[in-house]
Amino acid sequence: MFNSRTKIKDLLAATEMGKEVTVMGWVRTFRNNQFIALNDGSTNNNLQIVAELGLLDEATLKRITPGASIKVVGQLVESLGKGQKVEVKAQALEILGDCDPEKYPLQLKNRPTLEYLREKAHLRFRTNTFGAVFRVRHSLAFAVHKFFNDKGFVYLQTPIITSSDAEGAGEMFRVTTLPFDKTPRNEDGSVDFKEDFFGKSTNLTVSGQLEGELGAMAFSDIYTFGPTFRAENSNTTRHLAEFWMIEPEMAFYDIEDNMNLAEEFIRYIIKYAMDNNREDLEFLAQRLVEEEKALPQDKRSELGLMEKLEFVLNNAFERITYTEAVDILLNSPAYKKKKFQYDVSWGIDLQSEHERYLVEKHFKKPVIVTGYPKAIKAFYMRQNDDGKTVAAMDILAPGIGEIVGGSQREERLEKLEGRMREMGLPADDMDWYLDTRRFGAVPHAGFGLGFERMVQFVTGMTNIRDVIAFARTPKNCEF
Repeated sequence: MFNSRTKIKDLLAATEMGKEVTVMGWVRTFRNNQFIALNDGSTNNNLQIVAELGLLDEATLKRITPGASIKVVGQLVESLGKGQKVEVKAQALEILGDCDPEKYPLQLKNRPTLEYLREKAHLRFRTNTFGAVFRVRHSLAFAVHKFFNDKGFVYLQTPIITSSDAEGAGEMFRVTTLPFDKTPRNEDGSVDFKEDFFGKSTNLTVSGQLEGELGAMAFSDIYTFGPTFRAENSNTTRHLAEFWMIEPEMAFYDIEDNMNLAEEFIRYIIKYAMDNNREDLEFLAQRLVEEEKALPQDKRSELGLMEKLEFVLNNAFERITYTEAVDILLNSPAYKKKKFQYDVSWGIDLQSEHERYLVEKHFKKPVIVTGYPKAIKAFYMRQNDDGKTVAAMDILAPGIGEIVGGSQREERLEKLEGRMREMGLPADDMDWYLDTRRFGAVPHAGFGLGFERMVQFVTGMTNIRDVIAFARTPKNCEF
């Protein structure tokens, strides 16, 4: 029975010696025809299997190679070797799956680079780095659901295929069943979507927010957690075409309530990972130290990974207005010495270098920026009394810049309709959304957190493609 096996993580923590155990996993190393380092993915630490000389025949010994999978029945005993407290003295060993050492791409003697492993994404989970990253990712995802569930939020599954562009950005993946070679056309030459599957133009969602607002107008507090898509041709270490978003929407919330929840949420999920994945995080912290040794001193992180996470947990986020942020940047040594690639002036959309300066150099802690110019923000954000800004908020984190974007939503029908007219958005197509302002409108707010960026922040990985199982980026859609 395969389900009788014990996971390696549990065996390494066991205190009862002498009992018979069944363990299964993949061979990492095999030394002296006796000592097998076995790993099953439950931890980065290997379990040593001792196969006494004479237990296995020559044919079986040759099949115990890195990457091969085996089943071992044996006795759990105290280890005499260094580095582990327990080991398993094998009584029987069965090869479950062979692995040709001449063809196996993950050879320990040639430590593969992260770039190489992106091309072998179907196998990279077997490495210590990606084992740690994806166990942390799992914990963060679980913590997301636990946080909102414990607060009485309703988990709402918003559609992946939509007919609206929530951000008004237009960078969407189209969904269609129309033939490319014989696309039906109207008399004016436009595509006749009446013959398409849905009878209208549709796309992959860029956000579940608008649909989430509908739920908040009935349940008070909802959250979404699902895939979103941007057809943005950004081939950078910070962007993906397919990524996961967490988007809570709360009725009877203003911008301050929104900031308070977002700050509490970020702290909660980081603490959950630190409490439940400390071993993995300590491994990743050491990996980051080794990686940064090749960088010049001024490019290295001022805080180690664990110190950075502790710092976020133990310090209140700094809260400033957009106008204050611009003033800080204009008066900064970096601006005066022309070290910013992008110019700074009131009205610009802050670039990553500006955000990171505020967080890493000026305040040295996470920063929440509020009161952005309405000209650079979405139509649904509540307009402030000054006529120039909106009740928006972004949370900026060390290392990656913006990690959360949110706002108090515009609940006043006439203001919302006026803003839509200014931006040329068709009110008829959004009539369902405007109904939430017609029938019992309330002050409400919400935010979006890019899950991969949060995983990046917590794991210290510098490329976002290394924190999602199979990255979707420009000119890349493997597996």
